Amino acid sequence: MEKSPSPNPTGSFPGTRLRRPRAEDWSRRLVCENRLSVDDLIWPLFVCEGNQHCEPVTSMPGVQRVSIDLLVEAVGEAVALGIPAVALFPATDPDKKTSECEEAVSPDNLVCRATSAVKSAHGSKIGVVCDVALDPYSSHGQDGLVRDGLVVNDETVEMLCRQALVQAEAGCDIIAPSDMMDGRVGAIRRALDEADFQSVQIMAYAAKYASAFYGPFRDAVGSSANLGSGDKRTYQMDPAIGVEALREVALDFAEGADMVMVKPGIRYLDIVQRV
Repeated sequence: MEKSPSPNPTGSFPGTRLRRPRAEDWSRRLVCENRLSVDDLIWPLFVCEGNQHCEPVTSMPGVQRVSIDLLVEAVGEAVALGIPAVALFPATDPDKKTSECEEAVSPDNLVCRATSAVKSAHGSKIGVVCDVALDPYSSHGQDGLVRDGLVVNDETVEMLCRQALVQAEAGCDIIAPSDMMDGRVGAIRRALDEADFQSVQIMAYAAKYASAFYGPFRDAVGSSANLGSGDKRTYQMDPAIGVEALREVALDFAEGADMVMVKPGIRYLDIVQRV
């Protein structure tokens, strides 16, 4: 007598059991959709003046500012570990901070010297990311130039372009504008291309929210005291807004960004997913 067909069509239990691929480690690895590996990492490093010198960042236990010679050694460790890129952040001498942020565009500033030293020692074995914003160099702690108490957009963008160029000349591989000025990605892209730095990438801080999470970072680069009781809400985003983040990301890609960032990422995973 012919056997009756199974009452359970393909695609339903018990013919389909989604636990089957989860049963063994090798099988879970075989079907894994998303992986986190060393290839996904960028190591932030804070650099200071001196020789064989390091100093703790008190608000970041275990993190130190290091002089350029020790920075080069640390980047060597990153190369050995297979980390693809490091992001360099300077703790600028307070005496070099001014209202016009001239040190930001000096080819001999701390981050340019650090970038040059890293690239001289390690070449193309690792990428160097440099932050483009004026807060490490400003006496007022803002990311842009201040006129009559307001952070101005277009004059700041001109300075950011000059800052990006000196970093590219030092050997920076990825320019990372974190300032949140309007139009800065397109302006930086044009400036880089016109100066024959077409291969230098731009990783835009596209959706950067005003946040208390930046406090330890500002300590690390020495800008928290300069900012004092001020804030950055006229250019960093309102945490209550989501749709605007998508507009910011779309604009930055349209202006020539190669990559975009949501910051702080950990508390804005809904925005990361939408982006």
